[in-house]
Amino acid sequence: MIHKAMGAFDAGAPNDDWAVTAMPNAAVQSADSDSASSSVTHLELVRLVERVNRRYADLLRVELTRLGIDDVSCAQVMLLFTIGDDELTVRDLLERGHYLGSNASYNLKQLVEGGYVDRSASQRDRRSARLRLSEKGQQLCRSLGVVDETYHRLIARDEDEIRDLETTYRTLRRLELIWTSTLRYGEP
Repeated sequence: MIHKAMGAFDAGAPNDDWAVTAMPNAAVQSADSDSASSSVTHLELVRLVERVNRRYADLLRVELTRLGIDDVSCAQVMLLFTIGDDELTVRDLLERGHYLGSNASYNLKQLVEGGYVDRSASQRDRRSARLRLSEKGQQLCRSLGVVDETYHRLIARDEDEIRDLETTYRTLRRLELIWTSTLRYGEP
């Protein structure tokens, strides 16, 4: 069901992207063989990460629709997952998720009004708000977590694929740290 729905979001994509949604196993094998024979540039990697992010947002939209939830956006779901089991200040949330301030404020307001996030004034500083997921927000995260586990099992089917996923995570994390350091301190 998900793969059919994904095709609708991808009507204008290049042929290689269409193959990923239409035939995931063939596309993964093709992508693996392509990457073995060429060097990847930073720009290609950034473009791929952006496409992966869009595809994940598409999946979230499909799952939210399947769950009958129409009052939460994909960006708001990511805020919910960033809060998780913690109680955070707005500042902590912004730093953890690297969100833009005005967008995060708008999305938080929507989540509070929708009953997904409880917001309370801090005991020490009334100007500072504390955020935590309400029961409704926790339930949504649990429901989407089950779906996420299903997709995880599709991509991490054996030890080699688990190692590949871990290597991918470490590589992306290293790029994030290098680029953050460059922005803060100048040359890498």
